[in-house]
Amino acid sequence: MKSGTHPENYRLVAFKDMSNDDVFITKSTANSKETIDVDGVEYPLIKLEISRTSHPYYTGKAKLVDTAGRIDKFKNKYAKFKK
Repeated sequence: MKSGTHPENYRLVAFKDMSNDDVFITKSTANSKETIDVDGVEYPLIKLEISRTSHPYYTGKAKLVDTAGRIDKFKNKYAKFKK
């Protein structure tokens, strides 16, 4: 493998979703002053507002917007003002 490809601080980091306390470990170069203990191992901690476990798209709580229906409603509503 080619050496010098990754930065020096490329290491395992814990990301914590603050909305539901989900923690996942992945490699990153993100800097952090805080640490967290996960299964007896201490990792740098990066806090997230939203992640895959709390995002509405991934959790199935996304609201479906019918844009075509909205456009048709608008055209029908204002058709009487058309010259």
